[in-house]
Amino acid sequence: MKHIKLGDLRVSRIGLGAMGMTHGYTGSGTDEAESIRTVHRALDLGVTLIDTAEIYGPYTNEEILGRALKGRRDQVVLATKFGLVSHAGGGPWNLDSSPANIRTAVEGSLERLGTDHIDLYYQHRVDPDTPIEETAGAVGELIAEGKVRAFGLSEAGPDTIRRAHAVHPVTAVQSEYSLWTRGVEERILPVLRELNIGLVPFSPLGRGFLTGTIRSTDQFDADDFRRDNPRFTGENFLRNLAIADEVQAVAVEAGATPAQVALAWLLAQGDDIAPIPGTKRVSRVDENTASDGVALTAAQIAQLSSLPPAAGETHTEAQARMLER
Repeated sequence: MKHIKLGDLRVSRIGLGAMGMTHGYTGSGTDEAESIRTVHRALDLGVTLIDTAEIYGPYTNEEILGRALKGRRDQVVLATKFGLVSHAGGGPWNLDSSPANIRTAVEGSLERLGTDHIDLYYQHRVDPDTPIEETAGAVGELIAEGKVRAFGLSEAGPDTIRRAHAVHPVTAVQSEYSLWTRGVEERILPVLRELNIGLVPFSPLGRGFLTGTIRSTDQFDADDFRRDNPRFTGENFLRNLAIADEVQAVAVEAGATPAQVALAWLLAQGDDIAPIPGTKRVSRVDENTASDGVALTAAQIAQLSSLPPAAGETHTEAQARMLER
């Protein structure tokens, strides 16, 4: 597995997103043993960047990772997130990045993860009620105390990134980025590269759509959040199948799977990008990490880059209100 740097933080070229082990997708939370095997397999294959958040579950995702990483903590660049749980009474899905809330959040995450430090601590969503300077300062204090090693932001806009970075260096920004979600290319990437901040794309496989295995939403459980995602509904779904089929065609030509091609395209966009494809299965970790060895031709990269934008928004209206655009 190749390695790159997110700012000054050295990580594997491909990471592992743990969210689906307990949260959001069909089958989440049904097989802890397989989730732990998946983490162990990722480590065995050289994956070092593992991503979670207190909101996933909530809390249960961090707890599973804590159990999975027992005895292997030193092999991992461990990332988690704060700010989508208000510990002062608001509870889950309430934005709160106040310094007091961050203090409470970090202690809970450290305990659940079974560690004395978090390598990369992200603000999960920008809190409009707390100046980003206060949030950055609070994380900076945790870094000075040794409880956190590096500061990150998730789904933050250019101005917020600059303001936060001016208070304490931002190591990485996590944003949705894939063949069918490319808004970061014009708005975010130039700022990150100017400031030497790495990019960690989440949903690099389009929430599974780009794997070519999703042909109907009937495959989803009732509580799978994709059931009401605009890209997975109605005419949008049918239009987006054509994009998945184009990726499949390149995959056949390249002798790889569609997932590997989608990830290889993303890796070709720069050596400051470390995607975190999510999975709860060992077989998918094997497939995804092998993307690091897939070499697409210039013609194949150009063909993929010219695919039409996905039909539909990336989030529901309620979810979009928490994004900084």
